[in-house]
Amino acid sequence: MAKIHHQIDALHQLGRQIEAYPKEVELAALRANRDNPWFTTEDINYALSVIAEQFLAKDKLEALVNQYPDIAKDQAPWKVGLVMAGNVPLVGFHDLLMVLLAGHHAIVKQSSKDERLLPAVLQLLEDIEPELANQVTIVDRLTGFDAVIATGSNNTSRYFEYYFGQYPGIIRKNRNGVAVLTGHETQDDLRALGEDIFRYFGLGCRNVAKLYVPYGYDFQKFWDVMDEYRAIIDHEKYKNNYDYNKAVLVMNEMPHMANDHLILMEHEQCASPMAMLHYEYYETHDELQAKLAQKTEQVQTIVSKEQLHESAIPFGTTQQPSLTDFPDDYDTLRFLLELGTAAMR
Repeated sequence: MAKIHHQIDALHQLGRQIEAYPKEVELAALRANRDNPWFTTEDINYALSVIAEQFLAKDKLEALVNQYPDIAKDQAPWKVGLVMAGNVPLVGFHDLLMVLLAGHHAIVKQSSKDERLLPAVLQLLEDIEPELANQVTIVDRLTGFDAVIATGSNNTSRYFEYYFGQYPGIIRKNRNGVAVLTGHETQDDLRALGEDIFRYFGLGCRNVAKLYVPYGYDFQKFWDVMDEYRAIIDHEKYKNNYDYNKAVLVMNEMPHMANDHLILMEHEQCASPMAMLHYEYYETHDELQAKLAQKTEQVQTIVSKEQLHESAIPFGTTQQPSLTDFPDDYDTLRFLLELGTAAMR
């Protein structure tokens, strides 16, 4: 276990370096915003703080590895290809961290939307522990890998399955967050829900894109609190999406509700367009459970004030995942540790 604890010490130091926000990280953040206007400085700093606090804290890393007795087992490292998404700043960092902890070598294909931040973070790691940083190679074209973890849209997943289907791998598709409301939420509850909706402009797979509300739900309290997030409409790209989606609804005479920066439309689908939330009514707890069960493959997170679902988390926490909040509830670290074992042959 000596090696893994040495790595944890290095990763913990990386987290503290990120929190210090050195010049190279600041410069990378400015360049990332210039390259991709969806990556605001505020959102980049938020993503960095979550990585430092949730993924790179020493006690949390130790608690994680203690759940995997075989993590220190010596085995030949595999070359794991990582195809990273670019919808949220550093969204692929968790996968990279799991590869490092499993003792493998990561071959990283970054998204063209997020090419600045990871190299800056890896440079910090290089200064702390070169051997660990050398377990990562960033490439323009993914080749020479033994296994793959690819994250993308439903369309790109078909491409991934075609090209990577012969390798051990994890291929992820579109998912979204949903919120279950009862009508008993306080203003603070709804304010926290606003964070789940608007953080990263709703582009993350963990962002709330749909509401489940009881029949007779009074939306006025919801609208009153969502008005506090009106500054989001000042972002040009967000405003363009809002204007376009609202115009489509108006021209097609489709029923909807809206304020000046958010649209609500009744719809069964979990995924909703930019600047819009879908909502759906439920009557009983059993009916709600049945609706959620039908959407298992579409849902990444469920938020609610009350424990209305076994996997529900509190409002305001969708974009603060823990180390064990594996995407799609598939244990990435277990998958990586089993590479090369009988289970993967």
